[in-house]
Amino acid sequence: MPARKAKPERDVTKAYPLSQFADKLRRLADAVEGGQRFRIQVAGERVSIPPDAMISVEHERGEDGEEVEFQITWKSPVLPEKTEKPAAKGKAKAGGGAKARSKEG
Repeated sequence: MPARKAKPERDVTKAYPLSQFADKLRRLADAVEGGQRFRIQVAGERVSIPPDAMISVEHERGEDGEEVEFQITWKSPVLPEKTEKPAAKGKAKAGGGAKARSKEG
């Protein structure tokens, strides 16, 4: 399998109708309660959230109004590049292979 590459940075906000938002929250709650991975598509990109992600709630109040954010954070693993294996040391025997044994009975 090829190594995963780091994904480019992204900061997207997507508004949903209330019924779709409620459906997404229900699916998230089910995944959290079941200790399962949660998958969602946001603005055309699929996102897979691991079951051990950190979930927090943020509340802000300012001159422009108030805001509550439900945040889910995790580290995306980036697999290291594959490296060539060093050549095996030693000499191989000519014609050397394991002989098949037959079982009787």
